[in-house]
Amino acid sequence: MAIIFSKVGIIGGGISGLAAAKQLSKHNPMVFEATDSIGGVWKHCSFRTTKLQTPRCDYQFSDYPWPQTDDNSSFPSYVEILDYLDSYAKHFDLFKLINFNSKVTEIKFVGDHETIAYQSLMSGKPMWEVAVYNTNSDTIQWYAFEFIVVCTGKYGDIPIIPKFPMKKGPEVFKGKVMHSQDYSKLNTQESTQLLKGKKVVVVGYKKSAIDLAVECAEANQGEEGKACTMVVRTLHWTVPHYSIWGLPFYLFYSTRFSQFFHQRPNQGIFRDLLCHLISPMRKTTSKIIESYLLWKLPLIKYGLKPEHPFEEDYASCQMAILPEKFFPEVEKGKINFKKTSNWWFSEGGVEFDDNTKLDADLVILATGYDGKKKLKDILPEPFKSFLQFPSGMLPLYRGTIHPLIPNMAFIGYVESVSNLHTSEIRCKWLANLVDDKFELPSTEKMLEQITTEMEIMKKSTRFYKRTCISTYSINHTDEICQEMGWNSWRKKNWLAEAFSPYNSRDYEHDI
Repeated sequence: MAIIFSKVGIIGGGISGLAAAKQLSKHNPMVFEATDSIGGVWKHCSFRTTKLQTPRCDYQFSDYPWPQTDDNSSFPSYVEILDYLDSYAKHFDLFKLINFNSKVTEIKFVGDHETIAYQSLMSGKPMWEVAVYNTNSDTIQWYAFEFIVVCTGKYGDIPIIPKFPMKKGPEVFKGKVMHSQDYSKLNTQESTQLLKGKKVVVVGYKKSAIDLAVECAEANQGEEGKACTMVVRTLHWTVPHYSIWGLPFYLFYSTRFSQFFHQRPNQGIFRDLLCHLISPMRKTTSKIIESYLLWKLPLIKYGLKPEHPFEEDYASCQMAILPEKFFPEVEKGKINFKKTSNWWFSEGGVEFDDNTKLDADLVILATGYDGKKKLKDILPEPFKSFLQFPSGMLPLYRGTIHPLIPNMAFIGYVESVSNLHTSEIRCKWLANLVDDKFELPSTEKMLEQITTEMEIMKKSTRFYKRTCISTYSINHTDEICQEMGWNSWRKKNWLAEAFSPYNSRDYEHDI
């Protein structure tokens, strides 16, 4: 079979894949989406109650705002988000670039290790060959590209399943075990039927687990309804909305002034000293938020108060917005909690390291996804080994490229308050790089920058196994703008520059 040649290939049709397709559209990229639709995790890993974790005004493409609504700060449902993405793709004619039901199964490097560098990307010669399996025709087609953008993301596809000792795993359990990924494939009727009248155990305490617990409670209303129990290994701070003591949440962490108090890469000795001297103000901010959450939510009553400061959850992108019905259902006794360090299956349910047991008919594992394994499954050696790093984070310059992997970019592996904005600004940076608008630093300097950023994250939070830039996102975007030759200060005056939040609309184009 002949190999089809094109300049740019994009793997994935989620948020990052759409942003990459839009920004690189002049190169007529080929987008490969393994499923039959765009949307990524919003399409394939959402529940019927799943909503956006940030207000809609903070989650939009720079050149395509949401339609005006009565409440533009509301949190859209996953259905609204999918409609928005569909409208975006139609508006910019992106569907013509997308190959659906096309799963990338293998990637081969065919370039020259010695001569190819990021400073000369579009040479007219193929660098990568990609095998794509079409699920409709049951055929494999090979493609060749000068440049590949990997947008498979950290979530979906490969669930993380806890490991258990011999004869203590799911095989001994007489009930049903499933991962949240399998649950997300059910429609409303199927999910309600699955949960109703069942003793359900949900393992986890992050956003997916919390949403699952609420859906379980809703399916078990009335006296005959069973309670759902959440098995919690690590507590995290949760917030009911984006307002703290009547103040907008962005004032605490999402302005230049508020981020000035946090460490950032390349800040120099003077700022290092200053950050140390003003660290009490950082801690005070965290305490103010914690005091509000303890007043607003019954965290102490139910043993859900974390021992670590709030700012550590924010600095690691672990903060979750609670569904409105969560604690009302807890108060009604429809959601219970079991804190534990270790647990395992038994014939009738689950057991814990304090010698207690919990009967169950259904156990749902909201234990996350292995995004790095998705990359390693398709990347060839030695490149897949370059992504192995002790911290667990992907070592990427500007959260986009690995200095030792030529002509390949990774979008969607950096988290912040708005992952859409975080991905889109990197796609703009990448498009400028591909078009030779600027040159990258040396490999040594890029590796040094990666290490510096990881050290900052490690100092900011004990949960540093993900690349999260939430406490220095504005400075991080400043550096991206400077490399592109853009003005990094985007506001009309110094007052707005210091105290108003930044979002994607500030970066629609150079100013």
